[in-house]
Amino acid sequence: MASSTEFSLIRDYFSALTDRRDDVILGIGDDCALLQPPAGHILATSVDTLVSGVHFFADVDPFRLGHKALAVNLSDLAAMGATPAWFTLALTLPEANPQWLQAFSAGMAALAKQHNIQLVGGDTTRGPLTISIQVTGFCDRGNVLRRDAARPGDKIFVTGSLGDAGTGLLIKQNQLATENLSTEEQQFLIDRLELPTPRNELVKELLPEVKSGIDISDGLLADLKHILTASNVGAVINTEALPLSSSLQKLKSEQAIQLALTAGDDYELCFTVAAEKADALTSRLGSKIQCIGEITAEPELIVLPEQSFKSHGYDHFNKT
Repeated sequence: MASSTEFSLIRDYFSALTDRRDDVILGIGDDCALLQPPAGHILATSVDTLVSGVHFFADVDPFRLGHKALAVNLSDLAAMGATPAWFTLALTLPEANPQWLQAFSAGMAALAKQHNIQLVGGDTTRGPLTISIQVTGFCDRGNVLRRDAARPGDKIFVTGSLGDAGTGLLIKQNQLATENLSTEEQQFLIDRLELPTPRNELVKELLPEVKSGIDISDGLLADLKHILTASNVGAVINTEALPLSSSLQKLKSEQAIQLALTAGDDYELCFTVAAEKADALTSRLGSKIQCIGEITAEPELIVLPEQSFKSHGYDHFNKT
């Protein structure tokens, strides 16, 4: 078999990875992509990097890695209330392994198709396995979720369930006693780590009532603090209201709550909504969302009942 060149790699695995969008004037193959934003909207763009041994295990299933690499970026668009449109991929590979590339690109393509987002460019190079994706989407000018838009009296909500991905990580690291978890429950938690579901469809149902939001990538407390700091407000969180999956509920209560509050990688949304709109939103969306607390004027984060924490969330540069 002939060795792969950079250009044959792009042609074989990425040129036709995604469906074509009408707003892509020129995609992969030139020095830049040419893109046509819709009238009356603003662009939202974000970039994330995943590094082998830091963000994922070196032996992770490449299909799952392709899915997650795109999912974490789609989640950033969801956090702003943006509709996905385009993405670029910068891929650093130790070698051009056809089997790995086929599975990786298939995982990415499957999720891209679900969200109608097109790959429009990128770069490939040799080196330690690293994946960088930049996503771009559209926001209606009047329907943007911002971290600085929370107000005292707002109710705090989250989507889905919390702590599952962090628990899946502990299982993968053999750091969790699993005698109370069935094989299916363990796999569910690992799936939540390796195959996160970005909430881009659900966020459409939150607009326009919701004005403040963030995705939960580093842990609920750590990410909520970004909203509180940007909005110059505080919050009270009720741990008894935290949404826990049936699998997580098999753990000791204190451990489950700790994971729900501080473990990252769930890629659920945390958002605030004015108190007078909260009941109607809950009635409309039911179990898709859960109210867990309230924004306060005093800039302090209070967790009730009081908890002691080993960590408040993930930080790349904090070694403690």
